[in-house]
Amino acid sequence: MKDNFSGQSIDYAKYRPTYPATLYEYLFSLVATKDSAWDCGTGNGQIASKLADQFKRVYATDISKNQLANAIQKENIMYSCTPAEHTDFEHNSFNLITVGQAIHWFNFEKFYKEVNRTIAKNKGIIAVIGYGLNAIEPAVDTITHWFYKELIGKYWDKERHYIDELYQTIPFPFAEIKTPSFESSFEWTLLEYLGYLSTWSAVQHYIKMEGESPIPVIKSKLSAIWKEEEYKTVRFPILLRVGKMR
Repeated sequence: MKDNFSGQSIDYAKYRPTYPATLYEYLFSLVATKDSAWDCGTGNGQIASKLADQFKRVYATDISKNQLANAIQKENIMYSCTPAEHTDFEHNSFNLITVGQAIHWFNFEKFYKEVNRTIAKNKGIIAVIGYGLNAIEPAVDTITHWFYKELIGKYWDKERHYIDELYQTIPFPFAEIKTPSFESSFEWTLLEYLGYLSTWSAVQHYIKMEGESPIPVIKSKLSAIWKEEEYKTVRFPILLRVGKMR
């Protein structure tokens, strides 16, 4: 598993989009027993905190100490700096296992072996969650796509293609459950949107390689069509694969 986000953990917690309540309601409806859940690659704990409202115990793991230091705290969330592929959890432990915007960083074979070991047999559910490239309005989207593909395109990690392919090409060796479609929507200012863009891993790679941030470049283009005090609706398609043991 790669750690691309330790150096920006505060901004990650502040600007990263959250998932809609309807998504959590759907996932909770699939799980009859809510004793224990595991959120892998928890980051700032946004999914873990929602699980904690329904489950007695939530175990949340990440390899970034900085991310965990900025994570949402609740009494029934147990955070640990642990790779998703190697844990000391007991066999048949979890009613629900979630991965939010992180599965593409994992070693699939090793992680799924750990899922098979720790998930509650015959009852457990695994949910792989993420979000794709946002949409706002055609003029803004054109600039965003140029930024995404042209300016910083070569700085994306190779694993990014799984998100571009909406997680439909990841290995998923489970009995898959057909899911509804979900979307997250936010009202953001230009500065909030730029804050989100600054958390992209490719932006961080660009800064390391080029010695400067690409954000001022896209800011100058967007400022011509988006006033700083103006709010625009930013929509994210939710990526979702749900399964249970075969």
